[in-house]
Amino acid sequence: MHPEAAAERFGRRTRKRGEVRVRRRLSGLSTFAMSAVPLRVLACGDVEGRLEALFGRVRAIQGKSGRFDMLLCVGNFFGSTSETEWAEYRTGAKKAPIPTYVLGANNQETVHYFPDVSGCELAENITYLGRRGLYSGTSGLQIAYLSGTESQDEPAPAYSFSAKDVTELKTSLLSTPNFKGVDILLTSPWPRDVGTFANSAGEIDTKKCGSKLVSDLAASLKPRYHFAALEKAYYERLPYRNHTVLQETPQHVSRFIALADVGNTSKKKYLYAFSIVPMSLMDPAELVKQPQDVTENPYQKLRKEAQKTKAPVCAEEEPACQFFFDLSKHQGKKRPSSGKESGNSQPKQAKKPPQPTGPCWFCLASPEVEKHLVVSIGTHCYLALAKGGLLPDHVLILPIGHYQSVVDLSSEVVEEVTKYKSALKEFFRSKGKRYVLFERNYRSQHLQLQVIPVPLDHCTTEDIKESFISQAQEQQIELLEIPEHSDITQVAQPGTPYFYVELDTGEKLFHRIRGRFPLHFGREVLASEALLALPQRADWRRCEAERAEEAAQARAFRRDFQPFDFALRA
Repeated sequence: MHPEAAAERFGRRTRKRGEVRVRRRLSGLSTFAMSAVPLRVLACGDVEGRLEALFGRVRAIQGKSGRFDMLLCVGNFFGSTSETEWAEYRTGAKKAPIPTYVLGANNQETVHYFPDVSGCELAENITYLGRRGLYSGTSGLQIAYLSGTESQDEPAPAYSFSAKDVTELKTSLLSTPNFKGVDILLTSPWPRDVGTFANSAGEIDTKKCGSKLVSDLAASLKPRYHFAALEKAYYERLPYRNHTVLQETPQHVSRFIALADVGNTSKKKYLYAFSIVPMSLMDPAELVKQPQDVTENPYQKLRKEAQKTKAPVCAEEEPACQFFFDLSKHQGKKRPSSGKESGNSQPKQAKKPPQPTGPCWFCLASPEVEKHLVVSIGTHCYLALAKGGLLPDHVLILPIGHYQSVVDLSSEVVEEVTKYKSALKEFFRSKGKRYVLFERNYRSQHLQLQVIPVPLDHCTTEDIKESFISQAQEQQIELLEIPEHSDITQVAQPGTPYFYVELDTGEKLFHRIRGRFPLHFGREVLASEALLALPQRADWRRCEAERAEEAAQARAFRRDFQPFDFALRA
């Protein structure tokens, strides 16, 4: 093909050195038109030079299912034995049956197959996208791409990308007015941590596998589909959110799909077929619909770190979250604060707690209370070892009066609950542990704040959070993160059934209970193999000890906790 004809066909734009490349195909995909007709796309994993096997399979699929608009290849397109097969396509003796777009080299051995780092036609119907950039067809479909593997060197080798490459690509796209994300992201490496909050990736450890830079890119570009390869494995992750529930406007979900290598003997999936309408042509309400199996964003930590790098809020400004979440009718809707209902309201006036309608095992004045478990008594609250505790130092914070939940407490009781939480956090930290607190305001008459210590060397706070969210998803429980400047009283009204978790970092998770709820859910998560590895102790009734043993445990806890017990200094 004549160079000028090639430039016209593939819409190559000249650019200055260092600019991120944006390419628009002006012709060649005659089926592309500015309409909402879905595009039919095939994505493929590592080809490794097996062109006949790949294109033979594509022909078979098209013969059975009709024509596709394009084939996108990630991972290693060429292999160590590619030359003979490739020569037939390079010379025009054979032709790819479908417009095919490929990423660049992932190793030095295959760099020579890609003569122009800015992208070029390698053979008829086979196009190298380039080192990094955005490919946009006349359909409006936007495909972001990043060739190579991660490198710490600057500049990166020809078969790698660096932090600078990722930053330049992000900057170019995020600076676009009204940027909402891209339709497709193509990378060869997996993003690190993509399995967080999700279904298992099998033998692939997503905490160790893949590129952090690719994770950063995916977090920023919010692709509707993200394809990767290199691990010789097929993994279709559950879709994940690109917004924080209760804090941000709903956005479209992302789907990550890793594909295996062409012709693998294990019969792992290497071709993925899907239809897609460019987001620019979609109805906004349809675009942001959330599927039932959607999970939290696996790159939450990266997103939070990015937010922290933004300009700090003036110290005199009010916290960003100055509204009351009304979850009694519909989660996620909000109404403006109105005086005493808001987070800035005056403290609740002291009031007498309601009287129990029958025997209560937790009102301190009740004869039913097992007082040998009590380890500290304040003015409004007390501390007791949990009966059948998950661990010997599993404790409860309880109001002395009869209150059903945290949202029912008067201000002076809330203040003392906060003191006990701080004291326990400091106490457990001195023992090399971090505390996890949860409350189940469901089928219970008296508030019980369950406080369970987890050894620091067992897991991180992020591991605990991930376990709660992932196990909630397995049981179709929507566990949402409460905004940083809000608390439980802004999320639930008195009488609202809920489940609530508070981590040692101050992060909070909330579920509005609308039907049945597993009574032992909090214990089951903490007892799971991922955390304390004590699944046999998930049900407290199987953990009851003799009264003498319970009393001895209480005395030991009382003695150890004494230096941290503010009630003794009152």
